[in-house]
Amino acid sequence: MSQEQQAAVITVSDRSAAGHREDLSGPLAVQLLTDRGWRCRTAVVPDEVADIRAAVRAEVARGARLVVTSGGTGVSPRDVTPEAMDGLFDKELPGVADALRRRGESATAHALLSRGRAGTAGGAFVVNLPGSPGGVRDGIPLVAMLAEHVLDQLGGEDHA
Repeated sequence: MSQEQQAAVITVSDRSAAGHREDLSGPLAVQLLTDRGWRCRTAVVPDEVADIRAAVRAEVARGARLVVTSGGTGVSPRDVTPEAMDGLFDKELPGVADALRRRGESATAHALLSRGRAGTAGGAFVVNLPGSPGGVRDGIPLVAMLAEHVLDQLGGEDHA
C-alpha cells in the first residue's frame, strides 16, 4: 500500500457489545491490519441488522476505505451479518467470500458454514469475516492483499 489508509473493524457480538465477553477477534484484526499499514477504528455492535448496517454506513461515511466485520456469519438464529449487507453493496464480490471460506477450510471444515459476504459500498471494500480469531487470522492476509487493487479500481485506476 503506497500510503496509510483508514480501515474500520466492526465486531458483531451480543455478548461483547453487552460487556459480557472480551472481544478477541476485533483487536486481532486491528493488529494484523496495522501491521500492513492501515490506520484502524473499531466498533462493537450487537447481532442486530439495523445496528450492523448503521455501523458499516457510518464508517464508510467517515472515510474508511476498508471495513471488516467480524462475527455473525454463521447459522445460529442471531447470526445476521450477511443479511445486514442487503442494500449496502454497490457491487458484491462473491469470489472473495468463496476464497475466504476455502482458506479457512484448510484449518477446519466449520469455515464452510460461514455465510460471510464481500463487496464495495460507497468507495469502500467491505468484508464479513467469522468471529473466531482463526477466521480473522486466515482472512486478513487475503483481504489486505486484495484491498489495494479493489480500491485502485474504485478510484478509476487501470485493471493491471
